Amino acid sequence: MASEGELGRKWDRCMADSAVKLGAGFGLGIVFSVIFFKRKTWPIAFGSGMGLGMAYSNCQHDFQSPYLLHGKFVKEQ
Repeated sequence: MASEGELGRKWDRCMADSAVKLGAGFGLGIVFSVIFFKRKTWPIAFGSGMGLGMAYSNCQHDFQSPYLLHGKFVKEQ
């Protein structure tokens, strides 16, 4: 079982990743909606959904791999 500190870091990474991917999907949806699809709303929903789906997949993988070290170097002794 992961310690509270490591679990908190995983949640922080998960929330930050979700915000970035949701924002990017939303932004790309707006761009595609305005430029290619005559201001329809479905590209915005599709882009946001794709962003949330990718973020969910990353979070699920992060929580199911307890021994993965993020950005840390382990020295050999």
